[in-house]
Amino acid sequence: MSVYVFCVIPEKKQKKFGKVKINGQENEIYTIHQQNTAMVVTKVTDEVLPDRHNLYAHQQTISKVMKQYTVIPMSFGNVFHSEQDALLISKHLQAEFEKLFLQLENKIEVGLKVIAKQEWVDRLTNEDPILSEWKAGNKDIDNPATFYDQIHLGERAQNLVLGIERKVEEDIYSPLLELAEAGKQNNTIPGKVVLNAAFLIDRNIEDSFDQKVNDLYELWKERVEFKYSGPWPAYNFVNIRLRIEGKI
Repeated sequence: MSVYVFCVIPEKKQKKFGKVKINGQENEIYTIHQQNTAMVVTKVTDEVLPDRHNLYAHQQTISKVMKQYTVIPMSFGNVFHSEQDALLISKHLQAEFEKLFLQLENKIEVGLKVIAKQEWVDRLTNEDPILSEWKAGNKDIDNPATFYDQIHLGERAQNLVLGIERKVEEDIYSPLLELAEAGKQNNTIPGKVVLNAAFLIDRNIEDSFDQKVNDLYELWKERVEFKYSGPWPAYNFVNIRLRIEGKI
């Protein structure tokens, strides 16, 4: 049987974490070891496809392990032909794993999405005389002369959205980043999701960070919605590719 890898933990002794169902088959979750680190794995018989059940099993297993350990989370879908193949990778990455454990010790990831309320975007649009005129339909769109006006309109609308994102970054992301160990801004949806951020925080300041998020929400709740999530494994702050010859 092949071996599916969930995460890596700092552990010398053999550990078990119950069972998990992958591809509809239930198997034990256990560790395989290389020096002071252990890969948390399970047995699988086939390729692990990213269906809803398998993705959920992957996430839930890592969440279970992180209640007891600092974890280096692996991305979904890492399958090796044997334990020996997995341990070969672990040996190759040993120094990197140990460095990451020092950086991630007692840390968690939390996520924050800031979603602009349509009423706020409409209000900002109405405050711009050019965008407001177009929105009111006071331009003859069939007139060829308006072609260049439309280009200018697109630039103006883009600048409006960029202005919103800069304001959110300055007033929401930056104050939170001051409390965090690290932060990362992921892709947004222009005019809709104006901030899509992940923060790596020390567990000791989790309550303070939560309170800061609440305080910022109170200041911004008339303009945006917050979607605050976590704790998560530090996916956004770990970039490890498990690779064996001829196979990724």
